Amino acid sequence: MLETQSTRAASIPAEAALRAAAPAVARILGAALQGRELGFSDALELCEVWGDDLAALLSVADELRRRAVGDAITYVVNRNINFTNVCTVGCSFCGFGRSARAADAYFLTLDEIAAKTKEAWDRGATEVCIQGGLPRDLDPWFYRDILRAVKRAVPEMHIHAFSPMEIANGVERTGLPLRDYLAMLKSEGLGSIPGTAAEILDDSVRAQVSPNKLPVARWAEIIRAAHALGIPTTSTMMYGHVEASEHRLRHMLLLREMQKDTGGFTEFVPLGFIHSNTRLYRNGEARAGASRREHLVVHALARLLLGPVIPNLQVSWVKLGFELSLACLDAGANDFSGTLMEENISKSAGATFGEYVAPEEFRALIRSIGRIPAERTTTYRIRRSFLCEDPADRVPVRLRVADEPNAHHPVTGY
Repeated sequence: MLETQSTRAASIPAEAALRAAAPAVARILGAALQGRELGFSDALELCEVWGDDLAALLSVADELRRRAVGDAITYVVNRNINFTNVCTVGCSFCGFGRSARAADAYFLTLDEIAAKTKEAWDRGATEVCIQGGLPRDLDPWFYRDILRAVKRAVPEMHIHAFSPMEIANGVERTGLPLRDYLAMLKSEGLGSIPGTAAEILDDSVRAQVSPNKLPVARWAEIIRAAHALGIPTTSTMMYGHVEASEHRLRHMLLLREMQKDTGGFTEFVPLGFIHSNTRLYRNGEARAGASRREHLVVHALARLLLGPVIPNLQVSWVKLGFELSLACLDAGANDFSGTLMEENISKSAGATFGEYVAPEEFRALIRSIGRIPAERTTTYRIRRSFLCEDPADRVPVRLRVADEPNAHHPVTGY
C-alpha cells in the first residue's frame, strides 16, 4: 500500500498513484487530470476514499495545483482586528460572542482600531482584516466610520472587512439599498470582503448551527452584488460539525457556479470546525471536528472542483495547526493565509495554535516541504518571491514542541 499518513504523501507521482488506485477512482481522477469538470456523483465517490485511493486523490490534487499555480506557497502580512465580541446572533458553533453585560465583553473605539492599523503597517502589514460581533445598539454608520478611521491612519492599507452578515446588518440599519450601501463602503476605502458567514451553504444545516444568520439566497445575493461593483471577496466553508459530505459538495458546487458568473472570488478557504468551547458540541449536537483524513479530502476535492475557476486554495493554520496545514499544502492547497498578529474568533472556540506567525516562520515552514515562499497582496499580486534561503528564516518553536502526533485535538479519528 502507498503511504498516506506522511505530510509528503502527495509527492507520489500522479500516474504512479493512479495505477495503485481502484479502477473507478482512477477513472474519476484521470478525467480530472485531463481537465474535465467533475460533477456531484463523481465527487461524492471521492469523499469516501481510503488507502491507495486516498493517496491517489492527494497526488492528483497536488499535480493539479502545480499545473495551475506552480510551486510557490503564498502568504500575506496582515492583522486581524475583531473590533467587538458583543453579539446578539447566538450561533451555536461560536465561542467568541458575548452579551453586552459579560465581564469579558469589549468594544474597540475608532481610535483603537486606527492605532492597531498603524502598528500593523509599521510591522510590514499590507492588509487589515476587520470583523466583529453584531451588537444590538450598533451605530448605523459604524462600518463606514471604521473605514474612514483606518484610511486616515494609513491611506495605503488594504481593508478586507465586513462579512455578508455585517453587510446585511449595515443595510438594515442605514436603510440604504444593498448596491448603494456597498458602493458607499467601496468609496470610503473598502478593498475586499471576507466570504465568511457562509458556514455550509445549505439552509437545513444553517437552521441547526446558525438559525439567525442569513439564508443561502441572501448570502449569495450580497456576494454577487459586491462582485458586480468590482469588490472581490474570499469564499469559505466551515466543515466538521453536523454536515454530511453531500452538503460540502453542494456548497463547493454553488461557489463554482457563482465564480463562473462573476469571477469575483480571490480564493477558497476551508475552515475546520473548532469544537471545544462551542455550545453546538457541548450539547451533543456536533462532532469533535473533522478527522485528519477528512481535512485532506476536503482540501484535495476543493482543488479538483474549484481549481479551474478559483485557482487559490488557502489553508487556515489557526484551525489546522502547522503540521496538518503543511499536509494540506501537499494535497492541493497553495496559500498559507496571513500572519494575523491577533486572532480572537478561533481562539475563543478552543483553537490552540497561536495568534501570530512571523513572515520568516512562514518561509521556513514552506521550505520544509520543498516549495517556494512568496509574499502576496490581498488580491494575490506577488510582492516578493524568496528564491534563496535566509538564515533568519526559522521554524516556529511551537511547531517543534506542539505538533507531535495526535496533538491537534480538533483533528480526531485518524
